[in-house]
Amino acid sequence: MINKQINENISLCYIPMTKLKTTTIGVYIHRALDENEVSQNALLPYVLKSGCRKCPDREAIAKYLENLYGASLGAALIKRGDDQIMYFDAETISDKYAPQGEKLVSELLSLMMSVLFEPNITDGAFDADIVNQEKKNAKDRIAAVMNDKRVYASVRCTEEMCKGSAFALSRLGTAEGVDAVTPETLAEHYNKIITSSAVNIFICGDADVDEAEAAIRAYTDKISFTAAQIPKTELFKKDGKVNSVTEKMNVTQGKLSIGFRTGVAPTDNDYPALCVFNSVFGAGTHSKLFNNVREKLSLAYYASSQLERYKGIMIVNAGIEFKNFQTAYDETLRQLEEIKNGNVTDKELESSIIDITNTYEECYDDQRSLQSFYLGELLAGTDYDIEHMKAAIAAVTKEQVIAVARKVELDTVYFLTGEDA
Repeated sequence: MINKQINENISLCYIPMTKLKTTTIGVYIHRALDENEVSQNALLPYVLKSGCRKCPDREAIAKYLENLYGASLGAALIKRGDDQIMYFDAETISDKYAPQGEKLVSELLSLMMSVLFEPNITDGAFDADIVNQEKKNAKDRIAAVMNDKRVYASVRCTEEMCKGSAFALSRLGTAEGVDAVTPETLAEHYNKIITSSAVNIFICGDADVDEAEAAIRAYTDKISFTAAQIPKTELFKKDGKVNSVTEKMNVTQGKLSIGFRTGVAPTDNDYPALCVFNSVFGAGTHSKLFNNVREKLSLAYYASSQLERYKGIMIVNAGIEFKNFQTAYDETLRQLEEIKNGNVTDKELESSIIDITNTYEECYDDQRSLQSFYLGELLAGTDYDIEHMKAAIAAVTKEQVIAVARKVELDTVYFLTGEDA
């Protein structure tokens, strides 16, 4: 892996991978989650992707990409801890496979830099039709979360758990916030943040990193930047009683989400043990939640746990019959106590280590997964590679799993039930 610092805000990370014939590029713009700008950030990458100086409209962008042998360019939003990330994702065939020796990676980077730094802003405003269309799309994305009740319940549990903190904010913003955006205010916001945000550029595949750097500098060297850092995420800590929230909707299946505090940060020595504990508890078909709550007792249609590594949070999600709420809740906590009391089998431990190790191994076959892994290490402040993490997971003992489980504390119980239940 090769790291280059383009300027005080922009870094380039090249991850060599020769086993595939494609090269992917990820551009990540970091902003601290803030209710005053979260909805504008939720719109901005999609509006930017609609046109730039190099390609003035969507049709021109599509033609440009087609001329790069069907290259792709997409936009998205990511939330990692207290960091709202505007993300541009692109892919092309690697230069070595270009039929006429074209510099496809550099040409794709050139388009991405124009999208980022040469947007279509006229008289202090983005195009009104584009902004209005993307406002509709943004509200559709927000509505999609509510329509997927499994996702919705998990989001609501997190919101209630972290109420009043930045982490409670959605990466997608709010419908009200999106409605308030105008072509003028979005352009003003863009001008305010584009040179004062940390930007990470990842290239994964077979590429000439010096040529890539030159393509980036062709746009950035002429711009004055204000030094910025990646937003820091504080570990979630809270004292007090368990928070219980019940919400009623027109649903036929109950959604139970339970939030726990782990007290463990990615930089802590027992973080690998936390990962293995989570796998033993609820992350896979070998887990206690799957085999007891779902299979043995038939209390849930699904039951699993997942970590929010940057905040030190674990969320359990289960789909249940309304009448099974208390029993499913009690059994979930009982399985946690089983681990705390030392009831972890050799098979559970071994299966968990194998499962996590295989997930890391799969990154070697997926360029976007590799990007995501190294971005995660950057955000966590650990800077480990995959082999380090595999070794750390393989070294976890049963005693360490039990010890880290004893740090886990119940925080919030959210239940989505039927209107007449």
